[in-house]
Amino acid sequence: MSKPALAFLPGLLCDQEVWQYQMEALSDIAVCSCADWGKLDSIVAMAESFLASAPDRFALAGHSMGGRVAFQVFRLAPHRVTRIALLNTGADARPTGAAGDEEERKRMVLVNVAKTEGMRAMAKLWLPPMMKPGRTDDAALVNAIYGMVERKTPEIFEAQIRALLGRPDANALLGQIKCPALLLSGREDGFSPPARHADMSAAIPGSKLTIIPDSGHMSPMEQPELVTQALREWLRT
Repeated sequence: MSKPALAFLPGLLCDQEVWQYQMEALSDIAVCSCADWGKLDSIVAMAESFLASAPDRFALAGHSMGGRVAFQVFRLAPHRVTRIALLNTGADARPTGAAGDEEERKRMVLVNVAKTEGMRAMAKLWLPPMMKPGRTDDAALVNAIYGMVERKTPEIFEAQIRALLGRPDANALLGQIKCPALLLSGREDGFSPPARHADMSAAIPGSKLTIIPDSGHMSPMEQPELVTQALREWLRT
């Protein structure tokens, strides 16, 4: 029997590095691939780009912004998605009014730092709030994340920020997801907290909620073994 296809969707400023441990560890039971967003500047365009080269049927795992792309992939081609895993992500659109304006302001501050001081300088501001307190002392982990960031340009960063600011509301899709679904968050994820994943899981029939201890927003890299274990169980559901 041939192995099923498992597509990994990376988040903001991430590439295959964020999923590398999972791709290698799960290669015994799945044919793994990882998407690349290039300079695409919308969640819809990212989903369409993925679908244009994806196999006919696939399991889908999205992290952070990649989770939002996973929702859009499901919106466009639900019959092609055999399973869906949504890690450290959310379903809401950008809020309207002052809250939405403040989100845009904060994100554009980082874009301006990237343009004027470079991607590494921006990463030093961007990364610490996303990780469990104390994990920034892990030089190997931090340098791996910085490496991903520095493989991107300020123009790519701005394009991905525009995609996130214009993200579609995916809440109406939750009840339509009938395939095996995993919702996963780091216990210390302040960007996409466990409570948000609990709410999404409650709206997706039969889904499983997994909270990874000692992890922030970058769970596939902060706790690679535990995340892989959760994905393996999901693939075997």
